Amino acid sequence: MNNQTYTWTAKDGRKIFAQSWKAEQDEKKLIMLVHGLGEHCSRYEHWAEFFNRKGYSMIALDLHGHGKSEGKRGHVKSLDVLLDDIDLLYDKSSEIFPDYSKILYGHSMGGTLVLNHVIRRNRPLKALIVTSPWLKLYNEPSEFLLKLTGFLKKVFPSLSISNQLKAEQISHDPEIVRDYERDPLNHDRISLKMFHEIYQAGYHALRNVYKINCPFLIMHGTADTICSPKASQDYVLNTSKRTHLKMWENQYHELHNEFIKEDVHAYIVDWLVKNKI
Repeated sequence: MNNQTYTWTAKDGRKIFAQSWKAEQDEKKLIMLVHGLGEHCSRYEHWAEFFNRKGYSMIALDLHGHGKSEGKRGHVKSLDVLLDDIDLLYDKSSEIFPDYSKILYGHSMGGTLVLNHVIRRNRPLKALIVTSPWLKLYNEPSEFLLKLTGFLKKVFPSLSISNQLKAEQISHDPEIVRDYERDPLNHDRISLKMFHEIYQAGYHALRNVYKINCPFLIMHGTADTICSPKASQDYVLNTSKRTHLKMWENQYHELHNEFIKEDVHAYIVDWLVKNKI
């Protein structure tokens, strides 16, 4: 596995950390990965290794305010800042891996972001993969709380609060939970502005799912208590025949970090092969 790191400059001038993992038996197929809230792309190195073995290279970045990238932890001025990050990932992918088939892959909040990116910006893709997307939260905030924080974000947009994520919710594997808790690059912050931007982006994705026109795989664990599994199930009702839903029984939020991760990976690769990607 050939791992390279990069420092890119975002549209707003901030420095963005990124890295790639090039497969030795390279099939000129590239997975562009977008991580979830409070984490960073280095947590996916083992996942890149899995794909590298099958000839798929991977590239990923740390979103604004995450990991080794600049920006206040868990805060952006608007959703466009994060969609611009994905544009940056896309454009740099074209430079570093020219003529590769592009597969956009987003997890959790990253899933919501890639869905919105496809819907709003419509860059050419061979396929879209989304796991455990934040379409709706498992425990949705009350109408009162939404109105209160909606008012406060106008006055204190960058005020950050805990995202309330408990590490034991991400995986059944205690080693994964311990590593998550000890990782200094992880954080539990989300600003009032960013919360509302992502919350509304989830509903925007729900309303505009018909705009997704490439092969689309969406997967969710039925025991996820962070993002709603039911929202993912409902999401595919109005999609095309090119969309495929896979629910993983009794699995938590991070399917790529569950004990069955090899089965999850094999399922993704089989789906890609069936779709000739």
